Amino acid sequence: MDRHALLRSARLPATALAALLLCTPVPAGAETRVGYIDSARIFSEYKPAQEAQARFDRQVQGWRDDAAEKERLVNQLRAEVRDQSPILSTLKRQEKEEALQKAIAEYERFIQEVWGPQGRAAQENDRATAEVVQQIRSAVEKVAGDKGLNLVLDAASGFIIYVDKTLDLTGDVLQELTARTQGAVGR
Repeated sequence: MDRHALLRSARLPATALAALLLCTPVPAGAETRVGYIDSARIFSEYKPAQEAQARFDRQVQGWRDDAAEKERLVNQLRAEVRDQSPILSTLKRQEKEEALQKAIAEYERFIQEVWGPQGRAAQENDRATAEVVQQIRSAVEKVAGDKGLNLVLDAASGFIIYVDKTLDLTGDVLQELTARTQGAVGR
């Protein structure tokens, strides 16, 4: 799973973000205060995000193992049809070919069901990471509020071309997440 994909659902396309910035009312005389985070760093350093990634990776490995087994069966049946076809009766050859077609269809259905656009992998990724994403968003909102910011961007999205490093909130967000995690453990 692409670690950046965890927040992708929360990101706006660059054009929508620019339109939002231009249309966001700022009180007269107020300045727009901006900060940014690096979600890739947060996901690599925040333990609950690492755990969610590990759970998802185990699930994906299980699906890969199942797919490999189905592919092995297809290859075995394909070899049997190829090797035994000359010596089989027409009826037996037809049965083998039907079994091969059924195995191919089952393999392709499984691949689509798991890795298709609305497949189980995408659904499980969303489910497994929803809580972590919400925790990160909440921490970003708190840090931004504490610092008086009214806009926070994500450097991992690729929308930021240049930024003053003093605007980086990543460390503050990680501290907030750690404090929340330790507070939850202490309860």
